[in-house]
Amino acid sequence: MKGVSSCLLDDVSMTTVFQKDKRSGITYAYESQAWWDKEKKQSRSKRTLIGRLDEATGEIVPTDGRCRKDKQQAKDELQKVKQGPVSWTQTRHLYYGATWLLDRISETLHLTNDLEACFPRDYKQILSIAYYLILENNNPLYRFEKWGMIHHHPYGKDIPSPRSSELFASITDEAVAKFFRLQGKRRIEQEYWAYDSTSISSYSDTLKQIQYGNNKEHDRLAQLNLLLVFGEASGLPFYYRKLAGNIPDVKTVKTLLADLDVLGLGKIKLVMDRGFYSEANINGLYKEHLKFLVGVRLSLTFVRKQLDLVYDSIRQFQNYDPALDTYGFTVLTDWPYTEERPNKGGVLKGTRRIYLHLYYNIDKGAEDERNFDIMIAKYYHELISGQTNEKHEKDYQKFFTVKRTPKRGSQVTVNNDAISEAKRYFGFFTLLTNEKMDAFTALRLYRMKDVVEKAFGNIKERLNLRRLLVSSERNLDGKLFVEFVALILISYINKKMQDQGLYKDYTMQQLLDKLDVIECFLSPGHALRVGEILDQQKELYTKLGTGLPASL
Repeated sequence: MKGVSSCLLDDVSMTTVFQKDKRSGITYAYESQAWWDKEKKQSRSKRTLIGRLDEATGEIVPTDGRCRKDKQQAKDELQKVKQGPVSWTQTRHLYYGATWLLDRISETLHLTNDLEACFPRDYKQILSIAYYLILENNNPLYRFEKWGMIHHHPYGKDIPSPRSSELFASITDEAVAKFFRLQGKRRIEQEYWAYDSTSISSYSDTLKQIQYGNNKEHDRLAQLNLLLVFGEASGLPFYYRKLAGNIPDVKTVKTLLADLDVLGLGKIKLVMDRGFYSEANINGLYKEHLKFLVGVRLSLTFVRKQLDLVYDSIRQFQNYDPALDTYGFTVLTDWPYTEERPNKGGVLKGTRRIYLHLYYNIDKGAEDERNFDIMIAKYYHELISGQTNEKHEKDYQKFFTVKRTPKRGSQVTVNNDAISEAKRYFGFFTLLTNEKMDAFTALRLYRMKDVVEKAFGNIKERLNLRRLLVSSERNLDGKLFVEFVALILISYINKKMQDQGLYKDYTMQQLLDKLDVIECFLSPGHALRVGEILDQQKELYTKLGTGLPASL
């Protein structure tokens, strides 16, 4: 798109030229000067960028390269205003208690500072949308206008649905990586990080990473996989990544290690469930000299071998922990380490010290046996009735003997030896780690992964991300980042509520609702005033560690 307006001044023609950038969709305005060069006997011109066209008003808005003095002056004036009493343009009363709480948490976690450093123009909008997602449980973004009109929030104005889409699209990978680096430096040293994934279903057929895979909620839709890393001691998320829905967990560890190295997060300790276990992953963690705690399957040969050696001694009183209601036993053994050396050629082989923690839980054993007997009864009925299932063929052959004769038909005999062998390991489970610790310390660390499961529930339920409702890759990336910011704030509240025993009396929504009703009052010429705060509300603020809202 091009547009021209001009006037003739003596031998110089002054022209304003408009040209649309097809990639960004922005229309830029240029000042063009044209004149006749008498010596060379040809026309000459010079074009200077003067701004961008505001499509709504038709005005030319100066670009960042112009009016720097004016901008600096405006910035200085704004700073002077911040140092004195705040001036309001109209009298209003707004809900303030819950957003004030989120403001204080954001400051405590340096979330506001880090977002401002990464998104200087948009950080207040990011925070306001994050607050809305937290306080308006499971509400879509198009209802932000109603919420924004009655709440005191960082941006202070409405964010229409088209504007939120533009905001999501403007969030770049570079800015997100910078945010990870800033937040990562604030993490607690030497804590274990829980690493897990979930699947988010979608009806979209335009997003490339929406693929059919192992849906963890047994949903038949195509999906996107979301990976999260959480701190064991802090209870806070530090990193996330989305990837195609058909990529299994075990394939993601190598990329995770590379990403964390690029972000400069240094030596880490990972807690992972058995879906992330593979020989290649364990060798990779040893190669990087990283500590790990990972669940492993009982069916692995080296696990069965070690379990059989100590099978009869695990369920002894001295190995029982009443708090965990579980028996635990630790075996120190060797890991058969291998490392490919592409530069030198060949494969380096050796052994590394590793700890195998073996556990037995009576309730788990009884539940395993009950489910197994139900399965055997079902398979027996299928064989007797002749209504067999191809998927069960291996189990038919393993646990039954079937004889068919013309006179008697099918005769099914149960293989009791095979059934007894299968039941031998019911109630047992195992963990693998390369850091010295006792079995029950390892189990408590491993169960810390529950914080990730809780986070996935918060993302899908509280933050309205059970189904993806975006149509472009950039919007999806940006929305996931804002959801991640909201998740940091929710996780902080969750940890405080657990530590203070607040879940005995409140759900998180009930707690936030109880604070949300506190009002603030804005009047021209006067500073912000806070309304009445009840003793019960004061107690909540104190237990959450934020202090009390006060008039300015």
